[in-house]
Amino acid sequence: MTPLEAHVQQLTRRAFLGRSTAGLGSLALGALLSPRLFGGVSGPGASAWPGILQSRHHAAKIKRVIYLYQAGGPSHLETFDYKPKLAAMHGQGMPESFTKGQQIAQLQGRELKCYGPQFAFERYGKSGQEICSLFPHIGGVADDVCIIRSMYTEQINHDPAHTFMNTGSIIAGRPSMGSWLLYGLGTETEELPGFIVLMSSGKGGQMQPIAARQWHSGFLPSRFQGVKFQSIGDPVQYMQSPAGVTAGDQEQIIDVVNQLNRRQHDAVGDPEVLTRINQYEMAFRMQTSVPGLMDVGNEPARVLESYGAKPGDGSFASNCLLARRLAERGVRFIQLYHRDWDHHDDVAHVKYKAEEVDRPTAALIRDLKERGLWDETLIVWGGEFGRTPMAQGKGRDHHIKGFSIMLAGGAIKGGVTYGATDDLGYAAVDKPTSVHDLHATMLHLFGVDHTKLTYRYQGRQFRLTDVSGEVLKPILA
Repeated sequence: MTPLEAHVQQLTRRAFLGRSTAGLGSLALGALLSPRLFGGVSGPGASAWPGILQSRHHAAKIKRVIYLYQAGGPSHLETFDYKPKLAAMHGQGMPESFTKGQQIAQLQGRELKCYGPQFAFERYGKSGQEICSLFPHIGGVADDVCIIRSMYTEQINHDPAHTFMNTGSIIAGRPSMGSWLLYGLGTETEELPGFIVLMSSGKGGQMQPIAARQWHSGFLPSRFQGVKFQSIGDPVQYMQSPAGVTAGDQEQIIDVVNQLNRRQHDAVGDPEVLTRINQYEMAFRMQTSVPGLMDVGNEPARVLESYGAKPGDGSFASNCLLARRLAERGVRFIQLYHRDWDHHDDVAHVKYKAEEVDRPTAALIRDLKERGLWDETLIVWGGEFGRTPMAQGKGRDHHIKGFSIMLAGGAIKGGVTYGATDDLGYAAVDKPTSVHDLHATMLHLFGVDHTKLTYRYQGRQFRLTDVSGEVLKPILA
């Protein structure tokens, strides 16, 4: 067997169909992955990927997700889950009935003492949502948000916990949630990637690394992976053309390169060649679309002030404003990572994070409403896990048994608190909500049955929610 024959035998069924340049298989493949390949059109301008689902499983309520990912593990006890009994037991021994036999990260083998909430909570809005007083701006939109207080997860260390939250699996190499959405539903824009990631950091916590595999496409074709934009300077490298090179010159070069790529695809049938063609063309279009996108200086002064954003500063506030601009331009999955929420040394440093995220989060909600984007957008605010109700010096350790996230958008009931942890904030006891439940609900809002969006790999059908997940219907508007 020649190396080429061996390679062909390892291809997926879709890639096998793509090997034939004269049959229906090639026409179907071309129509799905790049209609221009067999349409006689040259140069940049390919149609957007339409998605593998020809129709939704039920009516969709949203078009996009803006995921405000608070990386490092925000303490639910200093954000959205006030525990007066924990406050009353501050400094006392943690009852063994809560912790015996339980997984604890860095407090294993130590004396466990209760550590009460470090800041006061207040009730906000007509709904009376109970939120830490450090977040008055979020409190100002309390009637628009749903707080889930009963989240739990499976991984107690940062990197695998990020992986589980993003891919629904503890095993690296699985597709991220944004990649699943692009694969299933396609993109709504031809000028920008359908899945964009922005990163920011501040002060007051340990800065944990965020690996690119958190927005990777895993075993899905690589065209579905997220694209990270830099928050400062050029959002992507080589955005500017070299001196003396015109747009016409670049178009001609890309056309020639893609002709060579098409010949390679005809020879070996590798779907990654089609990805390469698509990415060349996308990069060409982004040279025109991205500079205007990133120039937030043309936003009205009142908008910049509402977010607390300064053009070009790379802050969470500026990224929230960019998220709205991306939403307007048809990007389906927008993920903002804000780091430094890892408060082992002093959980009181939550006050610094509140200063960084409180105002822009609320401003984003109000801005989406003003611009008619609210009803078709899902906002998710939260991290990979919570923090212990036990002290680690003046800080809190990692915690997976119970924590909080916040959801908002026109498809979510506002002013709702869903689920609860026990009196000390240790474990979810009322309406425990898994990561798979969150993913199932997100897909449901897009009109997708999470059990039916699958991809065959290594002999089995995989899905974002693995083998579980329930839609959180009580919180849906």
